[in-house]
Amino acid sequence: MINKEIEKILSKEEGKKIATREAYGNKLAELGEVNSDIVVMDCDLSKSTKTAVFAKKFPDRFFNMGIAESNMMSAAAGLATMGKIPFVSTFSVFATKRACDQVSISIAYPKLNVKICATHSGITLGEDGATHQAVEDVAIMRSIPNIAVFSPADAVEAGKVIETAAEYDGPCYVRLCRGGAPVIFNDSYKFEIGKGTKIMEGGAATIISAGFTTHIALDAARMLEDEGIEVDVINMASIKPIDEDLIAESAAKTGLVITVEDHSIIGGLGSAVCEVLSAKNPVRVIRLGVQDKFGSSGNPAELVTAYGFDKDAVAAAVRDNI
Repeated sequence: MINKEIEKILSKEEGKKIATREAYGNKLAELGEVNSDIVVMDCDLSKSTKTAVFAKKFPDRFFNMGIAESNMMSAAAGLATMGKIPFVSTFSVFATKRACDQVSISIAYPKLNVKICATHSGITLGEDGATHQAVEDVAIMRSIPNIAVFSPADAVEAGKVIETAAEYDGPCYVRLCRGGAPVIFNDSYKFEIGKGTKIMEGGAATIISAGFTTHIALDAARMLEDEGIEVDVINMASIKPIDEDLIAESAAKTGLVITVEDHSIIGGLGSAVCEVLSAKNPVRVIRLGVQDKFGSSGNPAELVTAYGFDKDAVAAAVRDNI
């Protein structure tokens, strides 16, 4: 059940899909007009990451670093020490694994003001296959001190996250997707670091999601509602810091938590939720996502089904455990 307050921030454009990377590119160009300290760096992927929008508008503040992700992170750290606000982009798998040492030591350790905005995350990248599907990126970034981790659910939230990242003083990792995601929110929605958003209300179970899977969680909740089963649905775009109070409060009410993520169940959103509840309010948690496997090449929707976190799998996890 959606309450009246939440209804005010939800989109009326049902079925509309926009990729979060598209929103990122457009918002960067918009912010570049009002903040001349923003610079953008990319590793020969600007058409894919959509930083090309900024590059066209501000060519003197855009740097194509070539296929050299580690070097890009170090250069971004240098620019940050000079008062610039670097937004660095590449595919998630390269930003977090190939350049992990530079992210950790050159950016996070001195707590420099670098914004790592990585696209093509998760198995929903699709046909590019396991080598390009980042399913460990949140786990890696979440474990590095000083880095905030955000995973917007749709294009509207992505724009709000980028605005917030630009104002935030410190390093952050923003997880963006390749494909179009259904638009959930409208422009009145507000993103806040460390806060989640309860979109639906119910007592049978709590479903917590982040990023691309939030629309899957909502579809599952609507299916269950038609069956007379009402659940809490929480969009947790701020994975680090995470909204501990909201998680504990909902879990205390329902007694069952289902997490849904396009990421390994090890180290990602599900693990973060388990960490909170083990300390605050131990209840059963079922983690849906990539079950300690590599990705594989295929149609994104078919992969989500094959890896067990489509709307039917989410609804079944609730039905089978309440």
